[in-house]
Amino acid sequence: MNLSAFFKRCASNGSLFAILSAAGFSMKAIFVKMAYIAAPVEAITLLAMRMTLALPLFLWLVWLSRSGTGTVGRFSLGDGARVVVLALFGYYLSSLFDFYGLQYISAGLERLILFTYPTLVLVFQMIAFRERPSRRTLLAMAVCYLGLGVALLHDIGATDMGSQVIIGSLWVFASAVTYALYYLGTGVMVKRLGSMRLAGLAGSASSLMVLAHFFVTEPAGSMLAQPAQVWICAALMALISTVLPVYWMALAIQRIGTTHTAAVGNLGPVLTIFAAWALLGEAISPYQMAGLALVMFGIWQLKAGAAKKAVVAEVAGAGKPSSVS
Repeated sequence: MNLSAFFKRCASNGSLFAILSAAGFSMKAIFVKMAYIAAPVEAITLLAMRMTLALPLFLWLVWLSRSGTGTVGRFSLGDGARVVVLALFGYYLSSLFDFYGLQYISAGLERLILFTYPTLVLVFQMIAFRERPSRRTLLAMAVCYLGLGVALLHDIGATDMGSQVIIGSLWVFASAVTYALYYLGTGVMVKRLGSMRLAGLAGSASSLMVLAHFFVTEPAGSMLAQPAQVWICAALMALISTVLPVYWMALAIQRIGTTHTAAVGNLGPVLTIFAAWALLGEAISPYQMAGLALVMFGIWQLKAGAAKKAVVAEVAGAGKPSSVS
């Protein structure tokens, strides 16, 4: 099979789109760090630049999904309120906290902390439904946070700026918390609006929130005063790490389903660590790789348990009418 035929086959079954989506999301931290290296830009200014450039692309996603099959009924006022709340937690607060954290920690550690968000989703679900965690769930979460602790302690001890690593890690963990809340809220809305339309609407709303924050807290001209290198990084973030991955993920889900798309998404931390090594000169230590392996194993165990639970629930509910048309 020649290279052209290989890529056509990947595109037809969705694997290529899933890989592109994972790669695009994983490069976001790299572009942020490159911007910080290029100039002393404020986090909110850089985020405003990213969202200014991404806003037309989010509107493009809304236009593409205007006749999507996921839409159920008309877009109501309640739908609009829910989209605004999702935008607040998702692309606005989660992104802002992440940008703050990347001022202090490496891109590899940032991706590792963000990758723990499924554990937070599980905790929030157990609190909401008053469920007791199984032994397997507790063990998987313990392994996950053990790995995170290994990587975090190494980064703290590797430099004389341990306090900054702690501050940055707390900011990124706050980003993971807000993203987990966003993720929890997307379930019903994705079924109602479709993933692409929801991403476009929530992204557009969050862009306006970020720009409002910027104009209230920063001089209006500070964005235009940034050098070309920072604008290039912002443009790459907007295109490669914000809108296109959402589009690619939607295409992948259509072709190979959510389970396989999520499995490919597990490549994200690995891609970030190696991209940080290649483009930013960040060292790859045995401690970091050990931490990565533990975190990925813990998350894999959690996702496997969740998938098994979903299958059991589906079998138990066979023959019953679905609550979602």
